[in-house]
Amino acid sequence: MMKILITGGAGFIGSAVARQAVRDGHDVVVVDALTYAACLDNLEPISNAPNYVFEQANICDGPAINDLFARHAPDVVMHLAAESHVDRSIDGPADFMQTNIMGTFQMLESARAYWLANDRPVNFRFHHISTDEVYGTLGDTGLFTEDTPYAPNSPYSASKAASDHLVRAWAETYGLPVVLTNCSNNYGPYHFPEKLIPVVIIKALAGDAIPVYGKGENVRDWLYVEDHADALLTVVQKGALGRTYNIGGENEATNIDLVRMICALLDELRPAKKPYADLITFVADRPGHDLRYAIDPSRIRDELGWRPSVTLEQGLRKTVQWYLDNEQWWRNLQNRDGVGKRLGAG
Repeated sequence: MMKILITGGAGFIGSAVARQAVRDGHDVVVVDALTYAACLDNLEPISNAPNYVFEQANICDGPAINDLFARHAPDVVMHLAAESHVDRSIDGPADFMQTNIMGTFQMLESARAYWLANDRPVNFRFHHISTDEVYGTLGDTGLFTEDTPYAPNSPYSASKAASDHLVRAWAETYGLPVVLTNCSNNYGPYHFPEKLIPVVIIKALAGDAIPVYGKGENVRDWLYVEDHADALLTVVQKGALGRTYNIGGENEATNIDLVRMICALLDELRPAKKPYADLITFVADRPGHDLRYAIDPSRIRDELGWRPSVTLEQGLRKTVQWYLDNEQWWRNLQNRDGVGKRLGAG
């Protein structure tokens, strides 16, 4: 069992990691600044657990982060705190540079100071969680591997690429024990309602037009968030120091096919007078919209024995049902800045 400090733990992926880590018996310290995309309701299932603590702090605040290391003495840092929505990064890149780059720099410096002050404990590691978007875009064929050159195309992916490079540099220069992961598109329960899948569900239920960028031909490899949480906890415990692991869902789909799958599930689970697919509306594409992402997951499968547990069809059914069963959760977020609005039109 470990004591794990999880940054961004009130967000979508971070809260999934926190919930699973608590269930697994680890001591968990969640750190979150509670900015617009964070939600303490995401952590409600573990809120009374004796092995869970929440700390509100900004990862850019050096004294606050140093204090957290001193008080909690973690064995492991799982660094997920980040601005993550590509559309928002197009409209306002400054927050992404500050949080994703400077925040990661501060976390590395605080972790390094703590590691040195405690005589370089052999079990300590800094796990940096990143995205496949750092690799840029694929054509109709091919897969991202851990050796794919970086070629980010959005302010978001550029900021995450920079943070990846910082983590590698701190490992090479200072010897900080690190592991890195780059994941494909996540989906599932507690997904903040500005991303594609929750937008489709919520728009459909309201009878509003379902916006699809361009012709809907962009392809993503979809990873169920609870599978991702399991993969991250596998990597932080078993991954080789200094190693990068790409985590994919092995579930490629075009955006338009994905939207139609969601509409068909809603037709079954919450029938309306007309098929929900009638609400699909094609809108102007996102500037610089990457055509295709897809991950070769061979390394994590062969070295660590991990692979996803659900298909896209199974995961989407779980997700749609969760949104139907937890309407109050997403309704409480509808008034947050930018939710329900078109962002990133350029």
